Amino acid sequence: MQTAFDASIFKSYDVRGIVGTQLTPDVAYLIGRAFVQALGRTNICIGRDMRPSGEPLLEALTRGAVEGGANVTHIGLISTDALYFAVGHYGFDGGVMITASHNPAEYNGLKFCREQAQAISLDTGLGEVRDLALSGKFTAPAKQGTVGEREVLDDFGKHCVSFIRDTTKIKPYTIAIDAGNGMAGLTVPYVFKYLPQVTVIPLFFELDGTFPNHPASPIEDENKLDLRKAVLAHHCDLGAAFDGDADRMFLVDERGGFPDGSIVTAAVGVATLKKYPGSRILYNLICSRSVPEAILAHGGIPVRSQVGHSLIKPLMRAENIPFGGEHSGHFYFRENWFADSGMIALMQCLDLFSEEGETVTQAIAPYNTRFRSGEINSTVTDADAKMQHVQDYYKDAQIDHLDGVTVQYPHWWLNVRKSNTEPLLRLNVEGDTRELMEQHRDEALKLIRG
Repeated sequence: MQTAFDASIFKSYDVRGIVGTQLTPDVAYLIGRAFVQALGRTNICIGRDMRPSGEPLLEALTRGAVEGGANVTHIGLISTDALYFAVGHYGFDGGVMITASHNPAEYNGLKFCREQAQAISLDTGLGEVRDLALSGKFTAPAKQGTVGEREVLDDFGKHCVSFIRDTTKIKPYTIAIDAGNGMAGLTVPYVFKYLPQVTVIPLFFELDGTFPNHPASPIEDENKLDLRKAVLAHHCDLGAAFDGDADRMFLVDERGGFPDGSIVTAAVGVATLKKYPGSRILYNLICSRSVPEAILAHGGIPVRSQVGHSLIKPLMRAENIPFGGEHSGHFYFRENWFADSGMIALMQCLDLFSEEGETVTQAIAPYNTRFRSGEINSTVTDADAKMQHVQDYYKDAQIDHLDGVTVQYPHWWLNVRKSNTEPLLRLNVEGDTRELMEQHRDEALKLIRG
């Protein structure tokens, strides 16, 4: 059996590569076979996003899993958070989502989880899948598996809405939602049919994996400009943008402003504390200082973490934390098997906004008091040396190494950390004023790039 392929498609948290060269149906077959054998999976579900390359990859992945002895249930076109829901809700012992998330059209990929929607990373099983796929040392199962189908989106919609304390108290909002031609275009109607008082203005709901309107990557502000225009033109109360596989969500306020993932983390954290008073609420260390302040102000216990879902989910599970948020638009929920869901985050925002403030701007004002640079990437040849240079320059600061190097002063802070997959350093800076943020952002970039 020919098993040679570009192993670099195995990233820290998933598989991702260019279709036709790096990721082919033959490679998908090997990965499907290796996934079920290496991790002992016998009953898995597989879903895919709207990319045209997904169909042949689905067929090959299924064939590999079935020949490896696993029963496979196809759950169709789906969002990544709906796949996590399916694994947890229906009791599958594994799941595979065929998606390249926000990447351009020429890419596709695979996201994996085990029972209870637990993430699989290179350190927790994905490395073994890679090694077995490369070796081709497959053993014949006692019998081959079967293939079935299941519809899950109606149950998923009910599940998302269940995170609202009382749906009758949601205001009759008008919301513009930009699906970016991604999977939110399919999932949004299944959720919002349970909120008939809310009017949805749809943008780019047509499933199209060529992304004809803009990249499905709303963390970049330029990809939210169409949403801003729609919010202002239709006098919407707010807007929401989803990425390609619809597991991340970003807001636009009624003025067309772009509150970032930190602000959503604070808002959903507050909403969670209304439901579970006194709880521990997790935030990653790139989030604004306003996040732990909001958690403390509402009687919660802030838990600071490293960046990345494969680190956050086990920590939340071990400490029974009901909610965790990241600056990147990933939001994790205990009652969602500790998995992330942009849709559930939007539901909890609607819950909070309906109760606090006349407008979204007013509702988030307590948490939106500082200025953030956003994540700035720099290509470097010696990342460790650059991080040490930054640390030495700011030697009078409070410094910690929870994830990269974090430098803290009373009125501003920065973090610089290495990419898991590329020769990059990622810089984030926050200041109490825009001037402080910009001054130290530029100063740090000179240290990194000089």
